[in-house]
Amino acid sequence: MAETKILGYIISVIGLVVIALSKQIAVMLSFLGAKAFVITAMAGVVFIILGVALVLMQGSSSSGTIKQAAEEVPIYEGTGKNRKIVGYQKANKK
Repeated sequence: MAETKILGYIISVIGLVVIALSKQIAVMLSFLGAKAFVITAMAGVVFIILGVALVLMQGSSSSGTIKQAAEEVPIYEGTGKNRKIVGYQKANKK
């Protein structure tokens, strides 16, 4: 679970590095012609999108909320509009 999130961050960082070095990479890939810069920049964008997608997919499953075993219902004191909640108890499941 956490490994996928870390992998997403790593892929995003690789995408940022590819975009930052796209001019130097384009020189090394000069056999692609004039579009080598655009191709390397787009490859960096694809890496970033893929990495962010991996991070967001994992983020939704680990929301950090705690599910309660039983629903809690309030305990009231007083009557009518003068009621106050003084505590909670677990509701009996039928």
